[in-house]
Formats: sequence, C-alpha cells, structure tokens
Amino acid sequence: MCWYVLYTAARAEKQVAARLEGEGVEVFLPLHKTKRRWSDRIKVVEMPLFKSYVFVQCPEHRLYSLNTIYGVSRTVFYLGKPAKVRQVEIDAIRQFLKLAENHDILTSGDKVEIIAGAFEKQKGEVLRVDEKGVALFLEELGAKIYVDLSSVNKLG
Repeated sequence: MCWYVLYTAARAEKQVAARLEGEGVEVFLPLHKTKRRWSDRIKVVEMPLFKSYVFVQCPEHRLYSLNTIYGVSRTVFYLGKPAKVRQVEIDAIRQFLKLAENHDILTSGDKVEIIAGAFEKQKGEVLRVDEKGVALFLEELGAKIYVDLSSVNKLG
C-alpha cells in the first residue's frame, strides 16, 4: 500500500486524523510542538507541520470513500492521479520531527527573542540556521551573533 495525501478543512487536521483512524485507516499527521502566546500565558501546543494535510496509507480505491468523511476536502492529485508519497519521504519527515523536537522550526528571516545568556531578552532576525545554533542580526545593537538553538524563541 502507498501513502496518499488528503486535503482537509482549515484547522481540522487532528479531528480528521481521529475520524480516519476510527475508520481503520493508517494515518500520519506530523505534529511539532511550538510555543503560543496568549494575553495571559505562554503555552506549548502541537501544531501540524503541514497545514491542512493528512497522510493516509490505504489502497487507492479506498481514497474515494475517505473523501466523504467530515473535514476531508479532497484527495491531492498529481498529473491526474492521486499523489503518492514514498515511504522514504514519510521516514524523512519522522526523522526531521525527532531532530526538531523541543525546538522551534526556524528559517532565515524569522524574528526571534533570546531567552538565555548574555543577550537575554534581545530580539533579532535569523540569518542562518545549522545543527547546533543560529546566526542572528540584532538590530538594536547593529551586531551579528551566534547562539545555541535552545537559547532562542520564535516570535509571532
């Protein structure tokens, strides 16, 4: 059996995954933990890595019946056929999630706040990210610095 991709209603990924599992379908919904700020607190929540997408492993003929499940918008197609995702790619996503566990997913241009160290409470822009750290530009100081990944928190 192959992995296929279903497009879901906005912010319905977790509910759709639960409904699909209830139907006996193998589902993969990649989630990563991220910090979200409310007016009164900061909370760690699990967010989908790919918004509005759920991966399912089933026979191709079963995809059409899955489109009738509440929250599923449609099957994703590529070149006129349901888009297939190789097991190698699913494994790569799982490995990425293990590496990214307990870290915000950062890319160049993201705004971050330093939460530990000599530059604590300073805000900066991500220039480059590697395995252990992140290069930042601190506009207030006009300086470029390199800090540990665990010392920064993504803003917004």
